[in-house]
Amino acid sequence: MSPRPDGYNPLRWNCLEQGCFNHKQRPKIERFSGAFPGRINFSDVDGIVELFGRGLMLEWKSARMPIPIGQRLMYERLTADGLLTVFVLAGDARTMAVQAMAFFHNGRFHRWQACDFEGAFAHMQRWAAWAEKHPWPRPPHLRAV
Repeated sequence: MSPRPDGYNPLRWNCLEQGCFNHKQRPKIERFSGAFPGRINFSDVDGIVELFGRGLMLEWKSARMPIPIGQRLMYERLTADGLLTVFVLAGDARTMAVQAMAFFHNGRFHRWQACDFEGAFAHMQRWAAWAEKHPWPRPPHLRAV
């Protein structure tokens, strides 16, 4: 299958033929517990994209809920300098039906709002346009990259 020009990148795993993806392919990040201080450990990443030196991370929740405190602190800290934004979508991952959206930007949590898939898609398009207008000024040692 040749790549599509719009970046379409589906998971190429067939559970019926290859078994459960979570059991066979997902890294067991819980095995690293104890590598970090306290109760800190890896969090899974549902999606991430870089555009013009800016990052947009997707966090998927099955329902509109309070963001766990550890995750909330991490997202507030990682987004504080404006290089990363985190969109949190609540919905059904199987059907991609979205019911709500919240986000973290510049170290602040922006509360849940009703949102459908098309609305979330439009937010991502606006973020992409913003990232293009506000590229990250690369340090001199990275300018050739």
